[in-house]
Amino acid sequence: MVTDGMTTSTSPARGHALAVPNLLTYGRILAVPALVACFYAEGYWSNWLALAIFLAASITDFLDGYLARAWHQQSALGRMLDPIADKLLVAASLMMLVSAGTIGGWSLLAAVIILCREVLVSGLREFLAELRVSVPVTTLAKWKTTLQMVAIGFLLAGPAGDAIVPGVSLVGLSLLWISAILTLYTGWDYFRAGIRHAMEE
Repeated sequence: MVTDGMTTSTSPARGHALAVPNLLTYGRILAVPALVACFYAEGYWSNWLALAIFLAASITDFLDGYLARAWHQQSALGRMLDPIADKLLVAASLMMLVSAGTIGGWSLLAAVIILCREVLVSGLREFLAELRVSVPVTTLAKWKTTLQMVAIGFLLAGPAGDAIVPGVSLVGLSLLWISAILTLYTGWDYFRAGIRHAMEE
């Protein structure tokens, strides 16, 4: 860029950091404490506001990746922060729902499966990254993430949602179990790749 006869340059790293897809990812991370605050706040509308925040954050999960590809703004920072933002959002939501008793009984197992898989995959990704090995995200894994978000959305509606449309919580728990099964299946791809490369080292 030329200003008053002087040439200045914008740092590529700074440009990537302030790209719209990355700003959406930052927003998703910042939405987590807002979601928690609304969920535990008193009042009828607080739960609906928590649901609205969660839905908005979930939409950014689709938008940041789509815009990064469409606008050619993919970056290492975005690739690092995107899965972190997803895990924070899902983990915080599941823990809130467990503490509120919305997820209980055998459904706790589904939540534990999802959380354990996220921890395991994070470790495997770090290990494989050191070996410069990339495990592409499969279509099934994307469906798994979508189902998780939809399930949590139904569960966040909870009793308030059941009062309007009976069975909302049941639908949420059913979808949570389906996403837990997909979580096990898709997690196996990472585990298999990690074991194979670990044995080669």
